[in-house]
Amino acid sequence: MKSNLTLSELSKEAHQIAIEKGFWDKERPIVELLMLCVTELSEACEADRHGDEENFREEIADTFIRLFDLCGALEIDIEYEIKKKMNINKTRPYKHGKRY
Repeated sequence: MKSNLTLSELSKEAHQIAIEKGFWDKERPIVELLMLCVTELSEACEADRHGDEENFREEIADTFIRLFDLCGALEIDIEYEIKKKMNINKTRPYKHGKRY
């Protein structure tokens, strides 16, 4: 795997790997895919609670892989969407006008 792939290229690759490994033998509901992302974050939280930095990093990577797979499946140009949203966030007030 090349290390200089764009986020959109990583999404396509993550999705292709998931297809090759049998995770897309049938249509998958978006809610299932989103909850798998949440599960990876939960696993990262548990690794952090146990002070397991190596596993924490792996679970964070798994979260991105799940998100990239989702973006690849839905043909979302995530690099474009992130940049667009960051530009919106630049115009928002401090803490978006909330206490936290």
